[in-house]
Amino acid sequence: MGGGCLHRRKRASVLQRGRSLSRLLPGSAGACGDSAQEFYSGGRSAACPGPEQKKSPRPGHPRLKRLTTFVLLLKMVASRAIGSLSRFTASRTLRCRGYICRNLTGSSALRARTHINYGVKGDVAVIRFNSPNSKVNTLNKELQLEFVEVMNEIWASDQIRSAVLISSKPGCFIAGADINMLSACKTAQEVAQVSQEGQKMFEKLEKSPKPIVAAISGSCLGGGLELAISCQYRIATKDKKTVLGAPEVLLGILPGAGGTQRLPKMVGVPAAFDMMLTGRNIRADRAKKMGLVDQLVDPLGPGLKPADERTIEYLEEVAVTFAKGLADKKISPKREKGLIEKLTSYAMNIPFVRQQIYKKVEETVRKQTKGLYPAPLKIIDVVKTGLEQGNDAGYLCESQKFGELAMTKESKALMGLYHGQVLCKKNKFGNPQKEVKHLAILGAGLMGAGIAQRLSNDLAKWGINEFELSSLLHCNGQAGMRLPEKLIDCSHNAIQDLAGLIMLPIKIRLNDKVKKKALTSFERDSIFSNLTGQLDYKGFEKADMVIEAVFEDLNLKHKVLKEVEAVIPDHCIFASNTSALPINGIASVSKRPEKVIGMHYFSPVDKMQLLEIITTDKTSKDTTASAVAVGLKQGKVIIVVKEGVDPKKLDTLTTSFGFPVGAATLVDEVGVDVAKHVAEDLGKAFGERFEGGSLELLKQMVSKGFLGRKSGKGFYIYQEGVKNKNLNSDMDGILAGLKLPPKPEVSSDEDVQYRLVTRFVNEAAMCLQEGILATPAEGDIGAVFGLGFPPCLGGPFRFVDLYGAQKIVDRLRKYEAAYGKQFTPCQLLIDHANSPSKKFYQ
Repeated sequence: MGGGCLHRRKRASVLQRGRSLSRLLPGSAGACGDSAQEFYSGGRSAACPGPEQKKSPRPGHPRLKRLTTFVLLLKMVASRAIGSLSRFTASRTLRCRGYICRNLTGSSALRARTHINYGVKGDVAVIRFNSPNSKVNTLNKELQLEFVEVMNEIWASDQIRSAVLISSKPGCFIAGADINMLSACKTAQEVAQVSQEGQKMFEKLEKSPKPIVAAISGSCLGGGLELAISCQYRIATKDKKTVLGAPEVLLGILPGAGGTQRLPKMVGVPAAFDMMLTGRNIRADRAKKMGLVDQLVDPLGPGLKPADERTIEYLEEVAVTFAKGLADKKISPKREKGLIEKLTSYAMNIPFVRQQIYKKVEETVRKQTKGLYPAPLKIIDVVKTGLEQGNDAGYLCESQKFGELAMTKESKALMGLYHGQVLCKKNKFGNPQKEVKHLAILGAGLMGAGIAQRLSNDLAKWGINEFELSSLLHCNGQAGMRLPEKLIDCSHNAIQDLAGLIMLPIKIRLNDKVKKKALTSFERDSIFSNLTGQLDYKGFEKADMVIEAVFEDLNLKHKVLKEVEAVIPDHCIFASNTSALPINGIASVSKRPEKVIGMHYFSPVDKMQLLEIITTDKTSKDTTASAVAVGLKQGKVIIVVKEGVDPKKLDTLTTSFGFPVGAATLVDEVGVDVAKHVAEDLGKAFGERFEGGSLELLKQMVSKGFLGRKSGKGFYIYQEGVKNKNLNSDMDGILAGLKLPPKPEVSSDEDVQYRLVTRFVNEAAMCLQEGILATPAEGDIGAVFGLGFPPCLGGPFRFVDLYGAQKIVDRLRKYEAAYGKQFTPCQLLIDHANSPSKKFYQ
C-alpha cells in the first residue's frame, strides 16, 4: 500500500519512509494555492530548538564553508517564512459532506454518549466523534466534556494500553471549535478562560502515558488540528477531502488551545507562520512531507459498502495496528530529521536569526494587511513569546491575545461573515420537484467556458454527467468567438473542427491545472469527457437546465431565449448569466416566464465563491429551488435577490480602506467596454441616482481601444510575464480633458474613500428597503464575496452597526450638498440613524 500504509512492514521501514528532505526552494515561490507544492516540496522545517540541538556542525568543515552555509540558510529560512503572506485572504470556506453513523464491529461499547462513543479492540480503545444532527464535528462544550470523561476512563483502565481517535462522519474529522462559545462570552477574560480550558485538555492529551493515534479522514481544522497535534501519532487518508489547517486568522482570532506553541515545534517556525498567518488548507500528502502527519492511507473504492465507509473502516484498522505498535515500543513516534532540517534547527537556535525572521515576517504582514487585521500581528507576538520565554509564557500569552482578539470589531465582522456563509449554503426554498441531471451551457466565451469547466468538475460527482457547451453560428461570434456567416454551409469536418475549437479554452485551463498539480491527468480527462462542444441545439431536448452566457445584449438574449424554448422540454429552466440586464426584461419574451431566472457567476468562475440568483415576480419557487440546488452542489455561496484623482492614487485609497482590488484596476480587469455598457444600462434604469461618474471617460477609452487587461492597455499597461504595471501615459490627454476642479471641503483622502464606501452602503440599504435583498446577512455576503467590500468591515450592514448609522447619514448629507442626489441617504438608513438602538444585527 502506497503513501505510508506500513503496518505489515518492518519497523525500520516505518521509521525511514518519507523521512528525507530532498530540497529547499527559494522563497520566491508562494506557499498559497498552486505554488504551495514548490514551497513545501522539500519537507518540513526545523522544530523549535531544544537542549539536545545546541551542538556545533559536524567536525571537519572548513570555517569559510560553514559561514557560507549559514548565510545561505538564513536567507532560505527567512524567505520560507514570508513566501506565502502575499495571498492572505478572508474568503476561505470550510466544507464537509454528509455523514454515515455506524457501530464498531468486534468491539464492546462501554457507555452510550451523545457526541462520542468508544469501544475496545484488544487493548486499543477506539474513540469516535459523531456530533448529532450535524454534518460536521465541532469542539463544542458537550463534546469536550464527553471527551475528557472518556479519556479519564481510558487512562484509568488497566486493560487499555493505547487509543485511536477517529470520526464516524466521512469527509470530516473535526472542523474546528464551536465559535458560538465565543459569541456567548461578554468579556476578553471569559474568552481567555475558554482558551485556557482547551490548553489544559490538550496538554493532558500531549502528556498521555498511553499513546494516542489521531486517524484523520476529511477536514481537520482549527481546534481539530490542535487536538490532532496533541496526539503522539497522526495517520491520514490520502485524498482531496482530507485537509489540515489553522484557519482561525480568517475569523480574526488565533489558535487558542496550544496551537501557536505546538505547531512551530512540530513543523518549524517558517511553516507554522505560513499555516497560521494565511489560514490555508494543507492536503494530506503535503502534511506528511512537513511532518504534520506521520503516515498516509490510500482511500478505498466502493464495494459491498460505500467507498467512504470502507475507507474509514480501513483507516481504523491501520490506526489500531499502529497504536498497538506504539504501545509495544515497536514503532517510534519520533521522526528522524534530514540534513537541511538539522541545519535549520541549528540556525533557529541563534537569537540573531530568529529576530531577523520575526522582523521580516512582521514587515510583510503589515504591508499585505495594511494594518487592517490585528490577528496576524498577534500571532507573531504569541509565537515569539513562546520561543523566547518558554512554554508557560507562550500559553499565557496565547490565551490573553485570544481573548483580546475575540472582542475586536474585526473579529466580530469576520465571524458575522462566517455565519452568513453558513446561512447562504442552505436551500431555504426546499427540494426541487425534478433534479437537474442534464445541463446545457449556451455561449463559449470567457464566462461560458468557465461555467462549463466548473460545472463539469463539481457536478459530475453528484450525478449530473451530461454537459453541452454550444456556441451558435448565427450569433456571429457573440456567444464567444468570431465566426463568419459563410461557415454555416461548410463541410462536416470543418464544423467538427470548430466544435473542437469551442472546447479549446477549457482544455487549456485544465492542462494548466495538471501542470500545477491541482489535477491529475486522469481527473482532467474525466472532466473533459463530461463535456460536448457543438454549434447547434442538438441534445437540448433532454436538458433540465440551460445556462445562457452570451454577450450582454438584450436583443441577442431575446433571440436566443425564443430559439431555446422551441427545443427544450416544458420543465427545463432557462438561467441567464447576466450581470447588468434586468431578468424581467429578458423574461418578457418567454412563453414560460416562471422558468426564467438569473444565475450570475462572478469571474473567474473557478475562484470566486459567490453565485447570485436573481428572481422576478413570475419566477416560480421550484425554479429558484433548482437553481440554488445546482449552485450548492458546486460549493458556491449563494444569495438570492429580486431584481477625480489619478488611477494609481485611486487604487491606493481604495485598497488602503480594505478593498482587495483598486477601483481603477477593477475596471481594467472587468473590461472598460463592459464597464461602459453596464454604466449606460444602469444610468437608463435609475437616472440621477446613478449619476456622478464620467461615462464620457469610458467612451473615449473604448474608442481608443483601451479596454483594460484584455487589450494590453487601460488605465494601466499590461505585459505578459510582467508583474508590476505602469500607468498608461496615453490616458493623460483623456484625463486632462475631463478633469473637474476639486471641491476642497469633500476632497481629502478620507473623503474620497468615504464617498465610495457610503454610496456603496446606501445602495445596499436601499436594496434591503425595497425587498431586493431578503436579509442583511445575504447583503453582506454578496458585497464581500461578489463585490470586494472589505472583509474586515463585515459587509455594508455590519459596517453600519459598527460605525454608526448616524455617522453614515451625516457623511451622505455632506456629500449630497456638494454633488447632488446620488448621495441622498435612503429612508432605512435615516430610520436607523434616528433610533440608535436599531441594528441590522441584534
